[in-house]
Amino acid sequence: MWLKPEEILLKNAFKLWVTEKDNEYFVLQRRRGYGEGGGGLTGLLVGTLDTVLDSTSKVAPYRILHHTPDSQVYWSIACGVTKEEIIQHWDWLQQNIMRTLSVFDSSEDVTSFVQGKIRGLIAEEGKTCLVQEDDPEKFREAHLRFEKWFELPPEEKLVTYYSCSYWKGKVPCQGWLYLSTNFLCFYSYLLGAEVKLVISWDELWRLEKTSNVILTESIHVLAHGEDHYFSMLLHLNETFVIMEQLADYSIKRLFDKESFQREPALSDPLQITKRGLEANAKSEQFRTFFRLPKEENLLEVHESFLWVPFSHFNTLGKICLSENYLCFASQDGSQCHVIIPMREVVNVEKPDSSSRALTVCVRGKRALRFSEVRDYQRLANTIRSRCGISASPQHSASSEVMCCDCFICDNPEDVTLMVGQKDSSKAVSTEALMTVFHPQDVENLDPKMLKEKMKEQSWNIHFSEYGRGTSMFFTRKTRDLIVRGVPEALRGELWMLFSGAVNDMATHPGYYTELVEQSLGTSTLATDEIERDLHRSLPEHPAFQSDTGISALRRVLTAYAYRNPKIGYCQAMNILTSVLLLYAKEEEAFWLLVAVCERMLPDYFNRRIIGALVDQAVFEDLIRENLPQLVEHMTDLSFFSSVSLSWFLTLFISVLPIESAVNVVDCFFYDGIKAILQLGLAVLDYNMEALISCHDDAEAVTILNKFFDSVTNKDSPLPPTVQQASVGNNDKASHISVDISELIREAYEKYGNIRSEEVESSRKRNKLYVIQTLEDTTKQNVVSKLRVTSTGVMLPSLFIYFQRQHFLSCYWTMNSPALLHHDPSLAYLEQYQLGFQQFSMLFSLLEPWAFCSIKSTLSLWVFRLIDENQDGLINFKEFCCALDTLYTGSFTNKLKFLFKLHLPPGKFSLILPQLSSIDLNCFSFSHKRQPYALKTLSLSIKLTGRGKVDLQAYLKQWQNEILKKEETIKDLPRINQTQFIQFSKTLYNIFHGDPEEESLYRAVAHVTSLLLRMEEVGRRLLEPSSPPESKKPANTTAGEESSTEESSTTPESSDTSSSHNSQDLSETEWSFSFEQVLASLLNEPAIVSFFERPVDIQMKLGQAKVAQLKSKTNK
Repeated sequence: MWLKPEEILLKNAFKLWVTEKDNEYFVLQRRRGYGEGGGGLTGLLVGTLDTVLDSTSKVAPYRILHHTPDSQVYWSIACGVTKEEIIQHWDWLQQNIMRTLSVFDSSEDVTSFVQGKIRGLIAEEGKTCLVQEDDPEKFREAHLRFEKWFELPPEEKLVTYYSCSYWKGKVPCQGWLYLSTNFLCFYSYLLGAEVKLVISWDELWRLEKTSNVILTESIHVLAHGEDHYFSMLLHLNETFVIMEQLADYSIKRLFDKESFQREPALSDPLQITKRGLEANAKSEQFRTFFRLPKEENLLEVHESFLWVPFSHFNTLGKICLSENYLCFASQDGSQCHVIIPMREVVNVEKPDSSSRALTVCVRGKRALRFSEVRDYQRLANTIRSRCGISASPQHSASSEVMCCDCFICDNPEDVTLMVGQKDSSKAVSTEALMTVFHPQDVENLDPKMLKEKMKEQSWNIHFSEYGRGTSMFFTRKTRDLIVRGVPEALRGELWMLFSGAVNDMATHPGYYTELVEQSLGTSTLATDEIERDLHRSLPEHPAFQSDTGISALRRVLTAYAYRNPKIGYCQAMNILTSVLLLYAKEEEAFWLLVAVCERMLPDYFNRRIIGALVDQAVFEDLIRENLPQLVEHMTDLSFFSSVSLSWFLTLFISVLPIESAVNVVDCFFYDGIKAILQLGLAVLDYNMEALISCHDDAEAVTILNKFFDSVTNKDSPLPPTVQQASVGNNDKASHISVDISELIREAYEKYGNIRSEEVESSRKRNKLYVIQTLEDTTKQNVVSKLRVTSTGVMLPSLFIYFQRQHFLSCYWTMNSPALLHHDPSLAYLEQYQLGFQQFSMLFSLLEPWAFCSIKSTLSLWVFRLIDENQDGLINFKEFCCALDTLYTGSFTNKLKFLFKLHLPPGKFSLILPQLSSIDLNCFSFSHKRQPYALKTLSLSIKLTGRGKVDLQAYLKQWQNEILKKEETIKDLPRINQTQFIQFSKTLYNIFHGDPEEESLYRAVAHVTSLLLRMEEVGRRLLEPSSPPESKKPANTTAGEESSTEESSTTPESSDTSSSHNSQDLSETEWSFSFEQVLASLLNEPAIVSFFERPVDIQMKLGQAKVAQLKSKTNK
């Protein structure tokens, strides 16, 4: 390939290169150790240098240099992996360049022309190059090495690579770190010692930056219980971000089965690039900081000054532009930031070109002036185009200054955005429940009400200085007001603003009303659970003792379950939504719930509550860092995880009185999960002495419960009936009361230095460990419940191979059967399933016998047989049961398994011959998981009053009782002539290559001839009475319980049994029962000993471990 011209001072440094061809201006060289004469000590040294040194020209076996006769400087212009490739470049230079060079007078002109020509070739080549990397030449060379060294499938996409040191024990190995879509790889070759490491991202338990005495800064990776350290990275932070993104991407795609249609950079695993991952990381950070919808991506960043009218000075910061928002954050991120929706921009002006400034005019007679913007004209045009604004005539500078000075309009109430005001359904409540059940009395001069009025006045002053609505400035003063407590009248408005829900609601007018109309009347498991929990949501509050509050809660929860079926409904959502409805209108409460579940508390409300577990791990890290005394006394911090789970899931609402809990929710909507972590630390700190002196966990729980019951809100204007709604214990005499405002203020003073960026980083670091721990726990639970005798000891390893095969089906495509048919309602373990191709590959590695030429056919038959629910996917239980039978099942069970393989598919009677037609319908519905089945299950729950768990246990028990009937061999149908011939061929293929092959073949031939003779004798005995005998089975099956025998026969035997004359009987194909086949084979000791021969399961699993990934490579 052509290379960007690079100067080389020594033509034959260290004698590593041998000149193959040369002329006046070019030299073609071969690297020692390659081609003819390679090997030996020279090849060993060169191989080591190729691995360690960071130079493409030194790694490639061939290169072309440019030089001039009167200069000692050489320029590398091309390299090649093969001699044929470099010869093509050489010939091109001879034919197209050499003749032209003769016209130049000076060597400088020659070199300049050659360099320009080579750069032109690279530019032309880059136009058609699909790999969009910083240095396409080096990247392609690295990709070739990646493919050569690791032998991964060609679909595997290399994202980037770095030179680094890998610490193997106490000795560093200098080599190359390769990061691909699905794997972390490292390669080193030092003086004949090769180090090769391949770890898939889904195997990572830990990924973090560390430092110690030996390693000043390194990246720590934990996988398979082994620690790996990578150091000496030139761009360690950049490397870590890419690794973090790839690991998170793998977790979401493989474990959570998420798709990325809205993120083009991640939508196709074959097209992921370093730039795409870096852009995604920046967009995630951008969305998290400004609380923007997931659809927003960071498009442009500009440094600038923003005129802050309330401080009367310009603050330095960055303008961040996305598809629908213009945001600004000061340099430290905490002084001030502002979010401007594009829909609110009415004009963009460029008043002063000398200061490179532009002014963004927003609705409500407000304007923001940005100065010293490097590319201010392009930014202004971009904003105009996104807002649909045409360039207006240039205003005078004085008018613009006036616009800036008039930052706040005369009537602040006009600034408040009235969003989502489309005609609402009459069923949707348009008032917050608190205004309905506890309206404020304007004439009340109670001290608490006076203090409430003072709070409102403080906020109105804040609005007059900093703005009100979506374009309000967020400053330290805003946080101070939040800590003091939000007035009851402003709580709903501020929750909407701080959470970003106001923008969601504004951009989706009428969306909630449509959801309510579509979702009401639906019957799902989620709606049943919602109905069950409706009256458990703040039951003592007057608002939820009436149909008004209950109906509003039902509509919001049902609408959200309809919007997001992946989450549906989870416990704790009802408690949170109840509080939202108290202070926000019904539609606003819905969008607040969306903001909490989908942005602020990601992965909290699902079956595994991963988000809450991750934040508890973050909480434990903060306890170790900030409360060392408590850690010394309680070395096992898992206690705090179990106690604090409800704190995180309900934002302290379930443990604090309602009038105190809402103050916590105020801080949460402003600062996110950081506020909950801070308050949790403050609670433990407040009770430090009592917790240290306690003797067991129960005593510690009692201490914390008493503390929460003693928390009050002395400034709350709510009446006593409302204040007592969430108090679990009214006996507070034994504990001194604590004011919630003081507790929150103490939390901010002591632990306010915790940065949101650190929390997010800790979240990512702990998420890997939490998910892998859940996976390991789930695996152990499932393995312990599987009743298999042979593979029981090896089940953990077998599960790992099954899981890996499932992941292999998802690595290089987003359209695998396992992803397309993903059902989140299933038990988590059952979501690991294999389609036929993946099953065939894994089964071929673990099968006890060599099936030779018809391997794929028999794999298809086995797949069809063990796919009990006929959904085209095999789960782990089905796979284990089949292997258990084939590995250590009895001779009868193994033979029965092979016998069933040759029965026609699609008949439930083959497996469940004793069921009536009604039972079969019920069984098929429950296994196929059809919508009707869900409705039937929901109905049965309502009628019986039993919980979902009890019903599932009953169905499993019923299913197990049904499957037990499969054990009787008399229920198996007969196989006809075609099926028996195929059965015999299968036996021949199984025996092929066995040391006793000849005797086994003779035994099969003997059994076959014996059965044929028996069938011939039986047919002759039946010939005299053929008409009545042929009709007797039909008459019997028509009226008696054994009706299923007719349905259990094969299509061929079914047709022949319906004949009504003796001539047809004599012409029908013969058939055999399983008892006949079994009895005949039992008389052949060679066959019996073959099937009873033990299988070395350990050896099989070891071979599968090595060959699993290579089987995909060789496809």
